[in-house]
Amino acid sequence: MTCSAKIAKHANFGFLSFFLSKPEPVDMSGPVATLVKEMIASDEVVIFSKAYCPYCDMAKEVFDKMKVKYTVIELDRRSDGDQFQDVLNVMTGARSVPRVFVKGKCIGGGTDTKSLYQCGRLQAMLD
Repeated sequence: MTCSAKIAKHANFGFLSFFLSKPEPVDMSGPVATLVKEMIASDEVVIFSKAYCPYCDMAKEVFDKMKVKYTVIELDRRSDGDQFQDVLNVMTGARSVPRVFVKGKCIGGGTDTKSLYQCGRLQAMLD
């Protein structure tokens, strides 16, 4: 028996069962997924963020330095923010924030954005 199976055997409906449960499937043709896709297509740079997240601030600061306009969606200020993150997880392979999109393509998070800026590749993506 695997370690997680042993833990699951002894976990009732408590803390651990939450982490061991499988996520609900995401309807990628549903209204939330459609809205996320429309938001990504709506601007050259789109950042899915949380207001308190330092990595989100890092990504925003990069575009501020570059004087590039961007759209920010603060997921912690939306009632459907968790659903947005589920959709972004399917689209990008990560549920974490920020999720930064340039011209419709996910470039990663805050550290990725800063690294692309520092090596000059981010400007090339925007040209």
